[in-house]
Amino acid sequence: MRDTPILTAERLACGYDEQDVLRGVDLALWPGELLGVIGPNGSGKSTLLRALTGVLPLRGGEARLAGRRLQDWPSRARAQQVAVVPQATLPLFAFTVREMVEMGRHPYLGRFSGWGEEDRQAVEEALALTETIGLQERRVDQLSAGELQRVIIARALAQRPRVLLLDEPTAHLDVGHQLEIFELLTRLNQAQGLSVLCISHDLNLAAEYCHRLILLSEGRVFAEGHPAGVITEQNLRAVYGARVHVGPNPYSGQPQVTLSRTGSQRDGQ
Repeated sequence: MRDTPILTAERLACGYDEQDVLRGVDLALWPGELLGVIGPNGSGKSTLLRALTGVLPLRGGEARLAGRRLQDWPSRARAQQVAVVPQATLPLFAFTVREMVEMGRHPYLGRFSGWGEEDRQAVEEALALTETIGLQERRVDQLSAGELQRVIIARALAQRPRVLLLDEPTAHLDVGHQLEIFELLTRLNQAQGLSVLCISHDLNLAAEYCHRLILLSEGRVFAEGHPAGVITEQNLRAVYGARVHVGPNPYSGQPQVTLSRTGSQRDGQ
């Protein structure tokens, strides 16, 4: 990794209406890193993603992309640098897979500029990287949840970004497709040098695949670092209010969380 982070947040504060959701959050995403953001519902994970894309105005602190304040980037130029994969939802219209991936080239198409060879190549690359070439003539409303998620990632890759931000990319997927998505993110991170920030509710997947983790609690960073230092019984009990066992994954040695049916502090047990 290089000495300068590609995306940073310093003392970040933002929220909705009169309510602050994030309070003084610091974050750094380094070139070539796969960073995971974890935390319970309402801890500010999705709000953080909106703040880092410039969608949600900041009330305090600042975010920087490649050393430049996020708000100083023109929206088109920012979209060429950062691609977002939202939680998967079925598109309103029955586009083909190829049409949907081609939408990723929108930041490069001006009012008077047409479709060019570079755009075609970017779409072909994205389809190949996500192994969705065989699906390109299918309608997106005919895909499985796992197939649709790969297509949404392909659309983001067609932007040829430096940074990929994902909000719960394995939500509503079965275990096979969950592994498939994280293996894809790992390949993109390693082979393409893509810097990846991934929000995840699955602690075991995050611990297994991410280089570093940030654990949010009530809008603040509770813990940050290598998965083994973040995924601990003490941290999870404090943040999630649950007694769990954390031990090494027998295959990789990464921390693995085992649940207890009677371990909830919220039940007074």
